[in-house]
Amino acid sequence: MILLLFIFILAIFLGFELISKVPSQLHTPLMSGSNAISGITIVGALIAAGSENDTVTIVLGTLAVVSATINVVGGYLVTDRMLAMFKKKEDLKK
Repeated sequence: MILLLFIFILAIFLGFELISKVPSQLHTPLMSGSNAISGITIVGALIAAGSENDTVTIVLGTLAVVSATINVVGGYLVTDRMLAMFKKKEDLKK
């Protein structure tokens, strides 16, 4: 359990460092490309939520499913908004 906690904390710091170094012009295209990878996270979270009958595992797995789903949906919404900026105004009226 301590090893898992260590990996989780390490992932938080590593993710923060990586995200803070990405220029804002690249953030949205990179996020749209990572939506498929985030879908894999949902599958892993579903497996974790249903793997054991331990209350802590179920709660953390459910929290992981909710967080991953918010990440995927938010990524697609931001990507859709970004792509809408590049459409001509005539295309938006149709």
